[in-house]
Amino acid sequence: MIRYSLFLVQYSKEMHKHTNLLVHETSPYLLQHAHNPVNWYPWGDEALGKAKAENKPILVSIGYAACHWCHVMERESFEDEATAEIMNDHFINIKIDREERPDIDHIYMDAVQAMTGSGGWPLNVFLTPDAKPFYGGTYFPPKRAFNRASWQETLQSVIEAFRERRHEIDAQAENLTEHLVQSNSFGLRSKVDPDEVFSKAKLAEAFQAIMKSADKEWGGFGKAPKFPQSFIIQFLLRYYYVNGPDAEAALTQALLSLDKMIEGGIYDQAGGGFARYSTDTEWLAPHFEKMLYDNALLVAVLSEAYQLTKAEKYKEVIGETIGFIVRELLHPEKGFYSALDADSEGEEGKFYVWSIDEIKAVLGEDAAIFCSYYDVTEQGNWEHKNILRVKVPLELFATQNHLDPGKLRSLLEAGKKKLLSERSKRVRPLLDDKIILGWNALMNTACSKAYMATGQPEYRQLAIDNMNFLMEKFRAGDGGFYHTWKERIAKYPAFLDDYAFLVQALIQLQEITGDPEWLLKAKTVTEYVIANFSEEGTGFFYFTKTGQADVIIRKKEVYDGAVPSGNSVMAYNLFQLSILFDNPGWKERCLNMVSSLGLAVYRYPVSFGVWACLLQEITTGSLEVVITGEKYEELRAYFFEKYLPHRVLMSSAIEYAEFPLLANKVSGKQTLIYLCKDFVCQQPVETIERFMSLINSAKMVN
Repeated sequence: MIRYSLFLVQYSKEMHKHTNLLVHETSPYLLQHAHNPVNWYPWGDEALGKAKAENKPILVSIGYAACHWCHVMERESFEDEATAEIMNDHFINIKIDREERPDIDHIYMDAVQAMTGSGGWPLNVFLTPDAKPFYGGTYFPPKRAFNRASWQETLQSVIEAFRERRHEIDAQAENLTEHLVQSNSFGLRSKVDPDEVFSKAKLAEAFQAIMKSADKEWGGFGKAPKFPQSFIIQFLLRYYYVNGPDAEAALTQALLSLDKMIEGGIYDQAGGGFARYSTDTEWLAPHFEKMLYDNALLVAVLSEAYQLTKAEKYKEVIGETIGFIVRELLHPEKGFYSALDADSEGEEGKFYVWSIDEIKAVLGEDAAIFCSYYDVTEQGNWEHKNILRVKVPLELFATQNHLDPGKLRSLLEAGKKKLLSERSKRVRPLLDDKIILGWNALMNTACSKAYMATGQPEYRQLAIDNMNFLMEKFRAGDGGFYHTWKERIAKYPAFLDDYAFLVQALIQLQEITGDPEWLLKAKTVTEYVIANFSEEGTGFFYFTKTGQADVIIRKKEVYDGAVPSGNSVMAYNLFQLSILFDNPGWKERCLNMVSSLGLAVYRYPVSFGVWACLLQEITTGSLEVVITGEKYEELRAYFFEKYLPHRVLMSSAIEYAEFPLLANKVSGKQTLIYLCKDFVCQQPVETIERFMSLINSAKMVN
């Protein structure tokens, strides 16, 4: 009888022992938490149903694999048995990879920002059993610190409130949900006068607003932490292109921003590629994770900078960054992985930093010059270690130190290769090896732009191979696509961002290959988006597809943040495709979307960078370029060397009935360039020189 009683006690303990269901997931971030003592569930019907059945609050904890503070909170709290016991007894605990489920992240990030005035990751938000948010925050320490309550104190406060003041909890959740609904209702008001929106004077206002936040010493915009802000740099380059010497300040600030980043610690001097952001104003100390999307967006804008300036340093950084992507983020089947972690061996940045003795041991007699150039000292420039950075440009450094610039460059290149080889022996940061459709499409566009700027054929081939991979692996049965792919499994219906970035990449791919099939695919995907993501009456698009039932609200995203918003890129796609396919309805929809944002883009251009670029192109006009004839590829290569950001391009030796832009323009053997703008077409010309003279003529410039 005693043995039987002991058996029942043991059985009861086993029944209440934690069951962490993340072990069945593929996300590296979720798998990092798969052996926590917390009873983690993935987001889904099982967890949401259990919360309702047991009338328990839901704790949703959101992060991503490369997030440093996510790892810190895991070590401090989620691996702690006592903390886990509180969570398991009183909550339904759900872990979410924000990169797998950005739709859920957007909703609850907005809720926490509304409650606290700030947000970030890790994001920890408490929901009622019907998934409505009522309290939340970001990082919580294990003990009260930094003016923050401890995680256990926070849990106990929520438990007490849910038990004793449930009516207040429910009221807060309803109010917060209603706030989310109201903040999502933009676009329903009447449109602003187009003459007021599409105005050169307003573009000048946007430029002035950008320059007010510009750091004129170190580049970039705003104070630390500083993010790359690729779209704003792109806007400034294009603003200078349109306005010429009158906008010299735009070019100066754009190039200063790029120069300081590529000289700083945010850029991996030894291995290429950019970290996510800098923690200081000088771009020295990055948050060391490397994300695919940041590098894609920076390669794209660097390509424009190189086309405009022909400065070799931009071409070099494009090559080094794509080299990093191919070396460390490329799947054998030509998909791009998502990210590299900030941490290795539990320490942020350990993989990337150096002591002076380590460099001396590797470089020998070349170490002194190398260390001087890259700001490496005995005491270190960051936490007693050294982040490689450039304080004086190479030519000036050579002059100051009485060195031959060519020999100095060779010494530095050889040193970087040796350090990269030595670094490869270290414990590597975690690779987030899931492949995301939208981020791959951004990188695909970057490869196309890099090819246009540099003429390097391997960039074009990489774009083609990657697009073939996406078209094969991400297809869904209904004509749509999936969001992620890993271990030969595609998961989650694709979101608006995925489709918008894919269409953009397809348009670019048609330009660099001359293959109209990519453009037909872009049209098909666009039609799918219109059918499945449109909000009736506004012209905007929801982030999630029609019929998705596991979110409390279908959000519309318009802010251009770390990545562009799906709506801004989709509006840009509609504008370009309306020209390529002569579809006035798509152009009208684009113009309505832009007009519906009112003057917010001009007042807050740093938050609407892609919209600002689109407004600029609509206002100044877009060139319609067609290159035809037997030698169209050769002529197109010369065309790509020119900086012509506001244009659409088709090139072919064959006439296609599907494309009005090619109608009656294909001329057999003779190679010609046709140029149209604002419903006016010029006589075709045979050389790039004559083409450029047309562009510079009074008829073609506003």
